[in-house]
Amino acid sequence: MKKYIVGIDIGGTSCKIGLFNLSGTLLKKWDIHTNKEENGKYILNDIYDSIHHQIPDLNEIYGYGFGVPGPVVKSIVVRCVNLGWKEYDLVSIFSNLTNNNNVQVQNDANVAALGETIFGAGIGFKNSAMITLGTGIGGGIVIDGKIVDGAHGAAGELGHLSVIKGNGHLCNCGKHGCLETVASATGIKNLFNDLDQKSNVDSLLTDREHISAKMIIEAAKKGDLLALEVVESFTYYVGYACSILSITSNPAIIIIGGGVSRAGSFIIDKIDKYFREFIFIPVKDTKIVLAKLGNEAGIYGAASLVKYNG
Repeated sequence: MKKYIVGIDIGGTSCKIGLFNLSGTLLKKWDIHTNKEENGKYILNDIYDSIHHQIPDLNEIYGYGFGVPGPVVKSIVVRCVNLGWKEYDLVSIFSNLTNNNNVQVQNDANVAALGETIFGAGIGFKNSAMITLGTGIGGGIVIDGKIVDGAHGAAGELGHLSVIKGNGHLCNCGKHGCLETVASATGIKNLFNDLDQKSNVDSLLTDREHISAKMIIEAAKKGDLLALEVVESFTYYVGYACSILSITSNPAIIIIGGGVSRAGSFIIDKIDKYFREFIFIPVKDTKIVLAKLGNEAGIYGAASLVKYNG
């Protein structure tokens, strides 16, 4: 008898695994190390072994959903640089391992957006978008309760929206001046270092060897002028990105997640302020809100792929 759905969120450091009942209630969650040796050859086997250890009778599992850190087109993982995968047929490989044909896969940011829409900050809204502000920046779009991934699996990739013209920082994608270079955790540090070199304003963080985005935001909360300038800059860029989302996919709600979002209303209010400056009047009722599921958004979304698409 089928009892469970498994949601898996594969990251560069760890794989988060959630066991859900068929109603979508999370019963158990755990992590395993992501073994990236030999171009990620062992990752799926390790996930299979871990699940089999938790659920010895795999016939009880209705299906498996995956979120992966890269674009997915027609269930093929186009490329995951952090894992070593390229043109990787995860669905076929894992279906053969588990003898289960109900295996679903999507980009991790899309999966997180779906999880937040169905189970988190977007409950009650069928049309939503999400921007995750972490080490990098991810994005996802959900329309009528379904992920929009586009022809090349790149829909919602707001991290690579060009926002700096001219001498922007180099992005991991190979371009210069992407949103990711000024609004991710790394980007916030870029902004601080740039301003620190040009500014005569004293800062509590000047000359500190190791500066994090969290330290910069905390200093801003305490009134540090240079840190405040950084926060105003990166929230301006995120507000602009939200305005792009609002007129391209017209969501009812834009969810801000990722580690940077833990600063809460301090940054959400500023993002919303700048969003209102750019806004197109017909979408003025679009809401900017904080994500609610945290690191669990991916496993919830991955399970949702199975529950609603399987």
